[in-house]
Amino acid sequence: MTLQQLNYIITISEIGSINRAAEKLYVSQPSLTSAIKELEKELGIVLFNRSGRGVTLTAEGADFLPYARQVYGQYLNLLEKYGKEGERKQKFGVSCQHYSFAVKAFVETVKAYDVAKYEFALRETKTLNVISDVARMHSEIGILYLSDFNRKAILKLLSSNGLSFNHLINCNAYVYLWKGHPLAGKSSISFDDLAPYPCLSFEQGDDSSFYFNEEILSTNDYPRSIKTTDRATNLNLMTGLNGYTLCSGIICEELNGSDFIAVPYEADSNNPNSIMDVGYIVRGNAILSSMGRRYIQEIRRYLDLEDAPD
Repeated sequence: MTLQQLNYIITISEIGSINRAAEKLYVSQPSLTSAIKELEKELGIVLFNRSGRGVTLTAEGADFLPYARQVYGQYLNLLEKYGKEGERKQKFGVSCQHYSFAVKAFVETVKAYDVAKYEFALRETKTLNVISDVARMHSEIGILYLSDFNRKAILKLLSSNGLSFNHLINCNAYVYLWKGHPLAGKSSISFDDLAPYPCLSFEQGDDSSFYFNEEILSTNDYPRSIKTTDRATNLNLMTGLNGYTLCSGIICEELNGSDFIAVPYEADSNNPNSIMDVGYIVRGNAILSSMGRRYIQEIRRYLDLEDAPD
């Protein structure tokens, strides 16, 4: 097994065609096919299903791919740290729940890298996709939160995918709304105060679970609720419908604008507050790339955690 063969497997799985993968890899189609067959023979498994419409991973291939990505990714990290980069394209990806601070840190990370070629990715996505992206090494880092309610379920899912959670900051719940909202002048907002207004939350898909919800206090019974898929829509509905969402209170005005505020949530006996343990996930034994390290450093800086240990 060679690093070149691992790169071949990764590229074919991403493109879904041996012919187009050969073009991208600058090798002949017969040479690429031969290299894959040699690896399959060595491993004693079939990695791809081949048809006239292209290739797809077999069950064994899908199981093998994350390991191939991990090994090849660490090789690229070694080249980045110790090798001569030359014209090699810099790659880096983050998947996150809908946090403006995660976007701000990404912006600052990209601005800090003056490279001629790069392929970066920022995916604001569903909680389950954050976990899946990091597990499959589509993203190096994922950003999400744990709470007393979801901690056991999320940590079990992370463990089964070979991922680890790294704490960044603990936050109480805040009510996020626009400055013209009737409740915007209050020093704190209770659950009863919110009853006349629509609660905004991010859609988690057909396989959604209370454990995957991005919003704290997701098990509460909200009289009015609207699900959305992106932060921009949430902000528009806050303004147009006096909607609100429950969040960590960590807001980036530079990205979201200055027309929105976070007001502390006022707990009561029936609707207690809950701590949001915000952190990042990575593959358990992965060594962060320099981009990954810089990204976490930028998050720590934004959260005023510069003196916190890595």
